[in-house]
Amino acid sequence: MSHTSARLRRGAVVAVAAGTLLVPLAGAPAGAVPASTPAVSAAPAVSAVSAADPPSPSPSGPDVRALTPAVARQLDAAVRNVMREANIPGVTVGIWTPDQGTYVGSFGVADKSNGRRMSSDLYSRIGSETKTFTVTALLQLVDQVRVGLDDPIGRYVAGVPNGDTITLRQLAGMRSGLFNYSEDDDFFKALTSDPQRSFTPQQLLDYSFRHPVLFQPGQKFSYSNTNLILLGLVVEKQSGQPLGDYIRQHVTDPAGMKHTLFPSGAEFPEPHAQGYTNQTADGKVADAADWNTSWGWAAGAMISTLDDLRVWARTVATGQFPDGRRMISEATQQQRLTTPATPIPGVGYGLGIFDVQGWIGHNGSLPGYESLTVYLPSAQATLVVLLNTDIDHDGQEPSTLVGEAVTKIVSPGHVFDLPAEPAAR
Repeated sequence: MSHTSARLRRGAVVAVAAGTLLVPLAGAPAGAVPASTPAVSAAPAVSAVSAADPPSPSPSGPDVRALTPAVARQLDAAVRNVMREANIPGVTVGIWTPDQGTYVGSFGVADKSNGRRMSSDLYSRIGSETKTFTVTALLQLVDQVRVGLDDPIGRYVAGVPNGDTITLRQLAGMRSGLFNYSEDDDFFKALTSDPQRSFTPQQLLDYSFRHPVLFQPGQKFSYSNTNLILLGLVVEKQSGQPLGDYIRQHVTDPAGMKHTLFPSGAEFPEPHAQGYTNQTADGKVADAADWNTSWGWAAGAMISTLDDLRVWARTVATGQFPDGRRMISEATQQQRLTTPATPIPGVGYGLGIFDVQGWIGHNGSLPGYESLTVYLPSAQATLVVLLNTDIDHDGQEPSTLVGEAVTKIVSPGHVFDLPAEPAAR
């Protein structure tokens, strides 16, 4: 699903199969790049190829090609090509393996107004990748026997439709049947008319609960940001801490992720790229860097960096902190990584995490930004992609276009080809 935190689009909403924050926005049709968007050519990539990192206990297998200078040149060319075709202002790509080398490349511009170059040290909004952190917090509480995955949400939050039968497991696995608040017309109008306004979790739930449930719990897969708002409230109630504080103390700090944060509003550390979106009230392209992301909260508000996401890819996929301590017990992690099939061929979705052709992780998209953080267990390889636009190209998300182009070269047996498909609205 890609995204964010929320992808706002009205009409042919593009719902990424595995984790997008969808917010119905008016404007250009899904996939259309408005003619007013200036073309931005890709800048020469700043690439690095090395094998300096200490090897993992077991070596990369044939599932990943060695990141030689020749392969780096192929990657540079592939990324530039996608940028030209999809009109992407700026992108950074990082690939790390235990013994096949490293590739880091930054292309294009971080700010179209002054030509400032994209670079690998920028903070970025990561949208729906936030879901992996919220669900991690929940699973830690499961390990502490403060909650049970098969507990009904009504035990913790009052007023939820079907709250006596929807379980925490179904919420985390996107099988609750609850309407996605970010697809509500009134929510869309409220956000796009005043992108700096704050939303409370209860206000977000109110937008969802005015709609009938889509199906009975467990019947099918349906990506909904509403599910994560509820899980965030469960974490707060059972831990006694604000969600952002809990995640920092129990997840990101122990992982050594000092540049990952859960903002309460529009705060955005420097340096960061400006973010370009057409999810606006008038459909025109705007810079969303100063938008308040409280509307995404537990489903999509977080901020991180390339280096921190490199750490997170392996940490969330294995349930183990970099120092060897368990973040999630092995038994609970196994439940997380049970990824039942979705309507998308080759894509499974577990507890706040997807499996796309063997790549484990999540993507994120919200106005102005997209990201992709995935780990390939068979090769112990990590891929992170950060972009400063969420404008679709021919119905495809830019993060998927970059991820697919890169993995066709690096892991041809495991191509990240998460498709977008029309949402039912």
